[in-house]
Amino acid sequence: MEELDYNTQREKLNMPEYGRHVQKMIEYVASLPNKEKRNEQIQSVVQVMGTLNPQLRDINDFKHKLWDHVHVISDFKIDIDSPYPTPTRESLSTPPSPIPLQKTPVKAAHYGRNIENMIEVIARREDDEVKTYMIKTLASYMKQQYLIWNKDSVSEETIFNDIYKLSDGRITVPEGVHIGMGMTPMKGHRPQNNNKGKQNGSNNGKRWKNNK
Repeated sequence: MEELDYNTQREKLNMPEYGRHVQKMIEYVASLPNKEKRNEQIQSVVQVMGTLNPQLRDINDFKHKLWDHVHVISDFKIDIDSPYPTPTRESLSTPPSPIPLQKTPVKAAHYGRNIENMIEVIARREDDEVKTYMIKTLASYMKQQYLIWNKDSVSEETIFNDIYKLSDGRITVPEGVHIGMGMTPMKGHRPQNNNKGKQNGSNNGKRWKNNK
């Protein structure tokens, strides 16, 4: 009985998304003794790789990616004249630069760092009507975040005290601010009124005078 050929018993694929046939073609090209012949044959292999992976066309300079993948699949052992700089194992395996994160601990985990950043911005602002509006919005948002952690109701005093503590005493909620009272328009931002009826009335009056 002929023994079955399992993938687990085969040589590991360097880039499985291209499949074993592409890897065998690249291994064959790499084994050719004539470099000119290798350069000629690898052109056809790159075309096949692009056909098998059309999603690479969405990447900028996708042909450069294909040629880099040729070297990866050959385990960087193929000797060809690539139209692009020959990559090295180190250049393609270099980990990305870490994203700098704030190391200071969060004062209140149930609010999160974003609210602390918002409090810092508001605390630096001079007292004015806009700052009061920002505090009101902040308090409403903090109540929503509080209730995510604690399903019970929370009093305004608790939220206002938390704002005071998290701002290190720099923010005191002004009198008259209440959570859930709605966002009243600031001065200079009056809602638009529909004055068509008045305008029509004035026009009708003029028209009546002209017809008199």
